[in-house]
Amino acid sequence: MPLPSHVSRRDARIILTELAEYGRWELVRTRIYPNGVKRMWVKKKIQKIVRT
Repeated sequence: MPLPSHVSRRDARIILTELAEYGRWELVRTRIYPNGVKRMWVKKKIQKIVRT
């Protein structure tokens, strides 16, 4: 999930928080390139269902 260089850290945090809260995604890796582009890798959080 690439974000342009003009996106602030605060805005990136808000985007990731919404993904985690509503989409059940979790952050795997973050990288900021020399040109300012922020790249974040997310993966779907797996929920194990316990039989009762």
